[in-house]
Amino acid sequence: MRDGEYEQFAEDLVSGSQQRQKLTLPLYSIARAILDLKNQRDKLQQYRKRITNLTDRETEIAKECLARNDRKRALLALRRKKYQESLLDKTDGQLAQLEQLTGQVEFALVQKDVLFGLQQGTQVLQTINKEMGGIEGVERLMGESEEARAYQEEVSQMLQGNLSTQDEEDVEDELEALQRDVAEPVHLPAPPTKEPPKREPMVEESTGEAEAETRTALPA
Repeated sequence: MRDGEYEQFAEDLVSGSQQRQKLTLPLYSIARAILDLKNQRDKLQQYRKRITNLTDRETEIAKECLARNDRKRALLALRRKKYQESLLDKTDGQLAQLEQLTGQVEFALVQKDVLFGLQQGTQVLQTINKEMGGIEGVERLMGESEEARAYQEEVSQMLQGNLSTQDEEDVEDELEALQRDVAEPVHLPAPPTKEPPKREPMVEESTGEAEAETRTALPA
């Protein structure tokens, strides 16, 4: 049975009170877990598309900040971007692991682990949803107002302890790469140093000469 058919089978089992009454507890738990996994996967894909738009803008903001020598805000934008990406990767890996557990014959033995994992996945998805906040939140990373600075400090404090050492190193590497891109001059083609040669004007033949040549070319 393919994944889509398996999920439809589980949905059919869970839906309807009469069917639920006929299900044994382990079978109902398996069906319920499959549906929860499907819902979490669907939400994750939606969040991934939306966060990609935000992280692209955060990269642009980091470049803009570096162009005006504001390294602190550039680093903040890249750290937030890294945190959002790590949340998606963490949830993606966790769901893949749970899918393997639900496919085991000994599901009853790992049922508690699956249910606990689903609960954790729900919490992480809620965190991701809170993190997205729209493009307005990303733009506030560049703001100079008192409100914007307070928001930037809040984001900075939230990121403390939520990024691993490797994440921080990756952010520093990305920041250096962006600095090189911003500092690299744009090479434009050099203007010509010589004037193009002037064309000689075309001298048109007189009508009489042209007619004479035409008559000469015709056979007698």
